[in-house]
Amino acid sequence: MPSGGPQMPATTPAQPLLPQLLRQVRACRHCAASLPLPPRPIVQAGARARILIAGQAPGRITHERGIPFDDASGERLRRWLGVDRASFYDPDCFAILPMGFCYPGRGAHGDLPPRPECAPLWRQPLLDALPRIETTLLLGQYALAWHLPAQRGQRLTDTVRNWRTLWPAYVPLPHPSPRNQLWLRRNPWFEAELLPALRARVAALLR
Repeated sequence: MPSGGPQMPATTPAQPLLPQLLRQVRACRHCAASLPLPPRPIVQAGARARILIAGQAPGRITHERGIPFDDASGERLRRWLGVDRASFYDPDCFAILPMGFCYPGRGAHGDLPPRPECAPLWRQPLLDALPRIETTLLLGQYALAWHLPAQRGQRLTDTVRNWRTLWPAYVPLPHPSPRNQLWLRRNPWFEAELLPALRARVAALLR
């Protein structure tokens, strides 16, 4: 790692402890020169969390507020899960680890992809420090590609349609962005079949 960057975390479950690892993540400046705004890594995790939300990267609103999914996408995601804000923002209920922890900037057709340096640097140590995760929600193609490399090359729609083959360890989902309204209209089976099962699974894990 370049000089001045954070200490590389250990990769065993016990070292460093999760609070220490989170402090290291939030202090990370590894991609500062490549970001449009000062780094602000945004993550949520508690050692007792049983559900992991793997998204893409914070948007501009999330960067400004410092709270994951505190926007229209988050409102839709909470409806999909059937949970209120208190449960959603309880780190011992949900761990929220996007593929990139900082806002990557805007491109021609929306936000840019997550910075490619982030996941190799931090993702496995964080997952090792979350031993109780039982279900991982994969929001969008970048989370799917990292967590399910065998699915690379498949259309997102096909992977989501075949969700039962991954259940319950993984639940592939489209991103809950308002931009995906057309996808939801074209795929009514998503709300009719997948979401009821997802809400029941979440409710069981939170009990």
